[in-house]
Amino acid sequence: MEKRELDLLSRLAKGIAKEFGSKCEVVVHDLESKDPNSTIVAIENGEVSGRKLGDGPSNVVLKALNSDPEQLHDKLAYLTKTEDGKVLRSSTIFYRNEAGKPIAVLGINYDTSLLWAIQDALHDFNNHEDEEPVAATATIPHNVTDLLDELIDESMRITGKPVALMTKEDKVKAIGYLNDAGAFLITKSGQKVCNYFGISKYTLYSYMDEAKSAREGEVKE
Repeated sequence: MEKRELDLLSRLAKGIAKEFGSKCEVVVHDLESKDPNSTIVAIENGEVSGRKLGDGPSNVVLKALNSDPEQLHDKLAYLTKTEDGKVLRSSTIFYRNEAGKPIAVLGINYDTSLLWAIQDALHDFNNHEDEEPVAATATIPHNVTDLLDELIDESMRITGKPVALMTKEDKVKAIGYLNDAGAFLITKSGQKVCNYFGISKYTLYSYMDEAKSAREGEVKE
């Protein structure tokens, strides 16, 4: 990303954060970063998620690094959460160059924890026991190590089994999820995944190919 583009997005991040206050984190990720483990090039109110300049990508950004640029679309007003339990209302906006290629992500994360607490208190006061707060679906990690751990945990939830009970098909499904999520862009992730699933590097690549072939077969059908 060129200096003028970074300057524009940095000023935009500062303006949004100033407008909405300290509960609003605004972060800029460089999708052209030479180091996929370090993508944050600008951040305002980073205390919301506990991140800082030079930290790594979120789930959405990591997946973007491993996806077809034409399939990337802005994602607005969805729920995430931080590692310490804050519930955030988030938006992910892709910034594209003149050729239409996504080169950066502008992320907005507003801490709604206080609003949820007020809503819960009002519900309790009014005895609305049948209503429940909406659960956040993704966690914003502090670093890529935590992100990889979260993706591995999610791959287990998808198969619904602990590693000890997984069949080959289960492991192929889990490895396919990790590959689609961009997990293998993280430095030394391959060896960690191999150790976790009890497979060799050769088997890992074989499972990745099988998962890709299965996905392509589903698309053709």
